[in-house]
Amino acid sequence: MWRIHRKFTAKCVRLFGATKSVGPKTKKLEELIMKEVLDCTKSIQKTSDTETLGIDPLSHLQHNLGSIMCQLVFGKSWPKDDETWLWLQHLQEVGTKAIGVAGPLNFLPFLRHIPKYNKVMTFLLDGKHKTHKVYQKLIEEQQAKIDLTKPDFVPENIIQAFLLEMKSTTDIEYFSNEQFYHLLADVFGAGLDTTLSTLRWYILYMAAYPDFQKEIQKELDGLLHDRLPTVEDLPSLPITRASLAEIQRIRPVVPVGIPHATTDNIELFGFNIPKGAMILPLQWAIHMDPKVWKHPNEYNPYRFIDEEGRFFRPKEFIPFQTGKRMCIGDELANILLFLFGATILQKFKISPPADSEVDLEGEIGITLTPKPVKLVFTCRSECW
Repeated sequence: MWRIHRKFTAKCVRLFGATKSVGPKTKKLEELIMKEVLDCTKSIQKTSDTETLGIDPLSHLQHNLGSIMCQLVFGKSWPKDDETWLWLQHLQEVGTKAIGVAGPLNFLPFLRHIPKYNKVMTFLLDGKHKTHKVYQKLIEEQQAKIDLTKPDFVPENIIQAFLLEMKSTTDIEYFSNEQFYHLLADVFGAGLDTTLSTLRWYILYMAAYPDFQKEIQKELDGLLHDRLPTVEDLPSLPITRASLAEIQRIRPVVPVGIPHATTDNIELFGFNIPKGAMILPLQWAIHMDPKVWKHPNEYNPYRFIDEEGRFFRPKEFIPFQTGKRMCIGDELANILLFLFGATILQKFKISPPADSEVDLEGEIGITLTPKPVKLVFTCRSECW
């Protein structure tokens, strides 16, 4: 099941243009992303003009990042005030925290009878059943729009790709309706929540470290002048690239990793680990190891710059985990983070409200997210 669906999803990600090499599909993906990036920056500017004491950019980032994921996964997006979209965002935001709260149930199932955990599980299961009904409507909408019998049919989103696979595959048990719903939830949820949290941390750290913010903006201005960033610019912006990598190091989205299980009995450093044991790859310990990173609690993008001024990745840097089960959305996430992050810094000076400090502590669910915050976004000269 896992091998087949990983291969299917990886194929979809490449099909939509999220690859290392920049081609026509990547440029089409970039066009989709930049449309939402510009809508996001305009919304931030408009809100900032009326809220002089600062704004929380969460709702703007969530809507526009979410709209990209919705189009890639479902083939459609919704207006900001659409009830279905507002509900999906609420479920996504609260659900990731609820999954973290429900974590002990993995080890002590009897806790489900305690009201606190019972309430969380009821919320999660109720949300699952309701979203499956929404997904079924979205599937029917896509079915009505496409002709799978055309020999040259090329899917434009995950739903269309899955429908094509259902039509052509002999592995019916792996491409069932139930698996369809769960795959849509996984790709949409993982794609939105992780990228959103990382981008929020990036903006927060830019406000907390104004000297680095100025240095990144100087690099952007020197290369871009008055044009917008493109994916092809990334290799020419080592400081910008390093600043994003350092955020992924110091505030990893999944600090305790994603649970895995041993496939056999193993011995590690003298400890016997039985087959089927749950393993948590503690990403936080690796990214904050003082033996690897000097002063790991300090934000310093120059950890990722070599002596020749080029960007490099230490082997201990694993924001997307590592091995056969590492995140297959790493290329898409990097494109999203760069285009959003670079454009926002190109257009705004970000700072905390007067006489206040930036809170860099987070809230942990299944992901590590910033606390609600207000920041001042000042439009830079000629930024529009």
